[in-house]
Amino acid sequence: MKLSELLQGVEVTAIRADENMEITGIAFDSRNVKPGDLFMAISGFSTDGNRFIPAAMEKGAVLAVSARTPEQDVPYVTVVDDRLAMAQIATNFYGHPAKKMCMIGVTGTNGKTSITLLLKHVLETVKGAKVGLIGTMESLIGDQPVHSVRTTPESPDLQALFAQMADAGCEYLVMEVSSHALALERVGGVHYDVAAFTNLTQDHLDFHKTMEEYGLAKAKLFARCDKAVANIDDSWSVRMEEAASCPVLHTSVKNEADLHAKNIELYSDKIRYTAICGDEQVPVEVPIPGRFTVYNTLTVLGIAMQLGISLADAAQALKTAKGVKGRIEVVPTPGKDYTIIIDYAHSHDSLENILTSVKDFCKGRLIAVFGSSGGRDPGKRPLMGEVGARVADIAVITTDNARWEDPFTVIQEMLAGIPDQSNCVVIVDRTEAIHYAMDIAEKDDIIVLAGRGHELYQESMGVKVPMDERKIVAEYL
Repeated sequence: MKLSELLQGVEVTAIRADENMEITGIAFDSRNVKPGDLFMAISGFSTDGNRFIPAAMEKGAVLAVSARTPEQDVPYVTVVDDRLAMAQIATNFYGHPAKKMCMIGVTGTNGKTSITLLLKHVLETVKGAKVGLIGTMESLIGDQPVHSVRTTPESPDLQALFAQMADAGCEYLVMEVSSHALALERVGGVHYDVAAFTNLTQDHLDFHKTMEEYGLAKAKLFARCDKAVANIDDSWSVRMEEAASCPVLHTSVKNEADLHAKNIELYSDKIRYTAICGDEQVPVEVPIPGRFTVYNTLTVLGIAMQLGISLADAAQALKTAKGVKGRIEVVPTPGKDYTIIIDYAHSHDSLENILTSVKDFCKGRLIAVFGSSGGRDPGKRPLMGEVGARVADIAVITTDNARWEDPFTVIQEMLAGIPDQSNCVVIVDRTEAIHYAMDIAEKDDIIVLAGRGHELYQESMGVKVPMDERKIVAEYL
């Protein structure tokens, strides 16, 4: 593709290159450059891409694009915003693939994975459509998994994935849109048919610094959509709606709204409620336990309605939905009279959600095994400790992805948030912590293993060590 075509819509400050030159690819990592590539020299957080322009040119790059003039004598284009430019260039290179599909984006701290997977099921069931999915756990083209390294990949990889999905015949694309992706313009140039907001609680403040910045990043999604859905039980929904220039459908569990839930019934294997929209009342039953499933499915129903699917048809489809791996997942414990549940909860809000939801149907004691991430926002550590010790009958505090930090230091910061530690046990080694919980479990107790969820590793001192909690349980039994 010609350089002039790639630069359509990009805010350029200078061009020192032949605009008719042919570009055969886009690279933002000098190690991955191929001959004929355009090299995006991105000013990153830990390193500056401009340093790698010589290496990129040596490997065959024909042009550098940067927010500042390169020091080397090379063909270059300078732009106002390097990350936004990279997204726009990638969009042009791949022929605007998002425009070929109905785009749905879901943002918020909690619930994104469950909502996107449940919505995919509804679209496939009601519409018989081929649906692409991009998310934390995996990316899918229909039922076929596609490798992805981030919740939202960097813009060239994301646009390549869009193109792959469009070429495969996907009519809809459902994706989790992270705050990082919005702040770093990974979804720059992408317009959504429907955007949805779940909630906002303290997370990622190592990156965003303040809740205000975190909320503003999320709100960017609502400035680029035709219709929206927002959970108004969360006060940050106001900020999302302020950013929206389109109709917003309100959902609520606590109050009357455009779409709200009444007559909620919680069981150990399902939830039931009545979904109310105006004069319409539809019974909803979903075979996934937990009060947060009510919130998640209300958002799914709201998105479906914004896409023109009737409330009754969407509710009927949810009856056959399946649980998500690592989200309130029951682990087989043959021969035992206690239950073990794995959940991805890794923020204080999601931990409180899972623990209070399990308490709704727990007949014995609730034993929580949990930690807090190293290398991430330390402010949430005492909050994690406080929630776990307050809600659980027994809190087993352990390691959860210490990364480069000392696990014991992270645990001490969690303990600082617990005034009364009488129901707390500290076991640094996570496998030993799980064994301990199983040793003390009695009839009708429920053990919740929180934090790892679908992930099959634990990171310590920068090394990812295999860790599948299902295997740990099975082997100990």
